[in-house]
Amino acid sequence: MYERSFMEGTRGTQAVDWEERIDVKRLREERYEKALSRLQDSELGSMLLVSDPNIRYVTGLAMTGGSGADHYTLLTEDGDIVHWDTADHASNQRFNCPWLDDIRYACPGLGNVPRASGSDSARNWLKQKMANLVTEAMEEYGVHKEPVGLDVGNQGLISAFENNGVETRTEECVDLMHDARKIKTQDEIECLRMVAAICEAGFQKIKETARPGVKESEVWGHASKELWRHGAMVQGGYVTSGPNTWPKHQANTTDRQIRPGDIVYADFYNIGYLGYRSCYYRTFSMGEPTKAQKDAYETARDNLYDVLERIEPGATTDEICKGFPDMEGEHADWYGADEHWQMTTNHWAHGLGLQLYEVPLIWRGLSPDHPIEIEEGMTMAVETMEPADRQGVRVEEMVVVRENGVEILSQWPVEEITRIDY
Repeated sequence: MYERSFMEGTRGTQAVDWEERIDVKRLREERYEKALSRLQDSELGSMLLVSDPNIRYVTGLAMTGGSGADHYTLLTEDGDIVHWDTADHASNQRFNCPWLDDIRYACPGLGNVPRASGSDSARNWLKQKMANLVTEAMEEYGVHKEPVGLDVGNQGLISAFENNGVETRTEECVDLMHDARKIKTQDEIECLRMVAAICEAGFQKIKETARPGVKESEVWGHASKELWRHGAMVQGGYVTSGPNTWPKHQANTTDRQIRPGDIVYADFYNIGYLGYRSCYYRTFSMGEPTKAQKDAYETARDNLYDVLERIEPGATTDEICKGFPDMEGEHADWYGADEHWQMTTNHWAHGLGLQLYEVPLIWRGLSPDHPIEIEEGMTMAVETMEPADRQGVRVEEMVVVRENGVEILSQWPVEEITRIDY
C-alpha cells in the first residue's frame, strides 16, 4: 500500500492564501488540455459534448442534470469552446465564468422538452434546430468540413446533422473522452480525497444518531445534513438496517425502525465535491456484533484487501478480479444464479471521477474475457459484501493507483465493524 508522507492529505474545504490546496484553475485547465490533446490526435475536427460529466470536464461548468440536452458544448481542434445553455444559466455563466467567451442560448433537442411536447413534428424541429445551431458554430470556427464527435448515440440527432452535411462519430468521441478522463490529475485526486473525508463526517453522524427505535430515514437525514454542511452535493446514498441489509435493499432508505442486534450500513455513493463522486460503504452494529456478523465482516474485508493487494500499474483486470469470490463465495445458490454476470454490484471495483462509474471496471462477470491494463493515476472504489444470518455486511474503499500499489483515500476504520453502543 502507498504510504503518504507527512502533511500529505486532506486540507480544508475553503480557499486560503497561506497554503496550497485544490487549485481549481489548474483543475479546469489540465482537464481541458487533456481532452484537447486527445481531440488533436484524432481524425475529428471537433466534439459536441452532451453528457454532463464531459461538459464539466472540458468547461468547468457545474452541470446538474436539468431537463435533458438543454446544455451542450462544442470543443474544436484549435481549442475553441462554444457552450449552449438555458436562458438563465447562460446569462449567469456569461457573468460568472470569464474563462468561457462564447456562451449561447440552447435549443433543447433531446430529453424532457422534446418528450413533453407531445408532437413528433415538435421533436423533429427541436433536434434539427439544435443541429443547426451547432453547425453554424462549426462553420464560424472552420471545422464544419471535418467529422464531429458526439458523445451520445441519438439517431435522431445524428440524422439532423446529416441533413446539414455534417459527419458525426459517436464511438470515437466516447472512447476519446474515456481515455482523457481515466487518469486523474493531482487536483482530481485531492477532490476525491476531500469527498472521502466528508463521507467520514457522515459516518460519524450515523454513529451518533443510530439508536433502537430511530428510523433509517431519520439517521439518513442527519447524515445528509452533515454532508451538505461540509460542502458536498448529496445526489445519492442511503442507510439501511436489519433484514434490509441482505439482500441489499433497493438503494432506498426506508422508515424501518432500527432494533438491538441490527446491522446498519451506509452507502455514500454519488456524494460530490467539486463534482467528484464518492462510493464508500461502512458497516455498523447495534451493540456487540454476533459471531456470525464478525465472521462475515472478516470475510468481506479480507476479500476486499486481497483485491487491493493485486492492483498496481501494469496489472490486468482479468488477473485482479480473481481476488473477488468465486460463485460459491458469491452465494450464487441463494440467488439462483449460474454465472458471474448475474451478480452485478455485489463484488467489483469501478472507476471514480465526475461519474460514479468510470474506467476501470474489475469484475468476474466481465474482466476474464475483456481485460484492460491498470495505469498509475486511475481512481476507483472496491467493494465486497457477505451475508450474516438474516442480515449482511458491506465494506468499500476508495483508492488511487500509485507506482507501487494503491493509496487508500478512505480512512474510516475498516479492521472491525464499527460498534454503536446505546
